[in-house]
Amino acid sequence: MRDLLLFLHLAGAIFWMGGMAFMVLALRPAAHTLLEPPVRLPLMAQVLRRFFAVVIASIAVLLVTGVWLLLQARGARPPMGWHVMSGLGIVMMLIFGHIFFAPYRRLKAAVAAGDWPEGGKRMNQIALLVKVNLGLGWLAIAAVLLWR
Repeated sequence: MRDLLLFLHLAGAIFWMGGMAFMVLALRPAAHTLLEPPVRLPLMAQVLRRFFAVVIASIAVLLVTGVWLLLQARGARPPMGWHVMSGLGIVMMLIFGHIFFAPYRRLKAAVAAGDWPEGGKRMNQIALLVKVNLGLGWLAIAAVLLWR
């Protein structure tokens, strides 16, 4: 059972981290180079809508499996890296919540209104916060692997 939960935990992290890396390192730069705002911003809003559904599912899996694995730690004293990973994971979830309920909501409204400068501003804000989350994700991975 522990191995299944660990697999699910890793799968949730891989989907979330991989999606963030793809968005900020591949999709967004290519779309910015090739597409004008009236095409690029609706595309990015649709991509984010689909990706955010994956992130929400990943967060649910990460929370359930993470709490279970922490509670089942040998000797009721998980390694310090686990606690650091958990704390960083919570910060990442809070940042995602902010992205979802603030700049993403405003991006969708700007796209619906055809307000391309506002949409670009919100997309830049989302990209910056995703980069922060991607960095935090790497720190969480490093903490759990290196701080035992």
